[in-house]
Amino acid sequence: MNVSSVNTTGIVGYADSFSKAVTKNVIVVFIGISITYINASLIHTFSKHQIFYTNPRYILFIHLVINDMIQVSLTIILFVISYTIYRINVSVCCVFILLALFTTENTPLNLACMAAECYIAVCMPLRHVEICTIKRTLMLIGLIWTTTMLSVMSDLFITLTTQPLDFFHSQVFCLRQTVFPSPLIIKKRDITYSVFLVIVWGTILYTYFRILFTAKTASKDAKKARNTILLHVFQLLLCMATYVAPQLLDILQQWFPKNRTDSLFAYYIIVQILPRSVSPIIYGIRDNTFRKYLKRYLFCKDSIL
Repeated sequence: MNVSSVNTTGIVGYADSFSKAVTKNVIVVFIGISITYINASLIHTFSKHQIFYTNPRYILFIHLVINDMIQVSLTIILFVISYTIYRINVSVCCVFILLALFTTENTPLNLACMAAECYIAVCMPLRHVEICTIKRTLMLIGLIWTTTMLSVMSDLFITLTTQPLDFFHSQVFCLRQTVFPSPLIIKKRDITYSVFLVIVWGTILYTYFRILFTAKTASKDAKKARNTILLHVFQLLLCMATYVAPQLLDILQQWFPKNRTDSLFAYYIIVQILPRSVSPIIYGIRDNTFRKYLKRYLFCKDSIL
């Protein structure tokens, strides 16, 4: 295979030996299956107990889990395709890339919403039930998807207006820049990502420092919320690497010119896979309520109420 590049969804094409290619694909598929199993367990636990699907906090969390499952599945499919089929129809590739971009851009926005919910619960406890209703939570999730769809679908519209119809019937190596090649898209992407960075980081930092101030004199719940926000910050740092992918890839190519394929593979794991393994830790393990019900499912005691 003679392609060596990465798009903003983290899919990597290599010039690897057969044994190395097989090893990398086995690693990626194994990690993907493991994450999917864990996330599926969380979704099952959520759906079986009313205490979760009537709580805005857990609804936002499970939306993040489902979003991560879709994102991981799509990027792994594209990863494997890059080693096996190599080239696919542009129209099919567009569907894969668009869905991967939707779910990739959803994650930081969802984390910001979860941080805001923690802030309301800790700093405005008397108004939490009034503000954070189920209906408003579902509307917020709809707003997240609307925002990312407006951001991503413009790539498709620009491509439809700038590329001939034959382009969508051609075969390409499935990367974002090969199916959305217009320079205008790159400029639009940089502006959009900058706006997202400002909004998300502004929300995270504001909520963290407000909770930090409250935690100094308040209950143990406030301190736990502060620690949760810190984990969101760590997860957000990993996710934000997607927003600055071109710059990071340039740095990697300059630092490791002789180990380019291996460094890009590590980039894919860290940017696309690792952030999707943090969510189960935050709520599946740290949250006492979720952990209790998750244990019942894992130990086949799910019928116990």
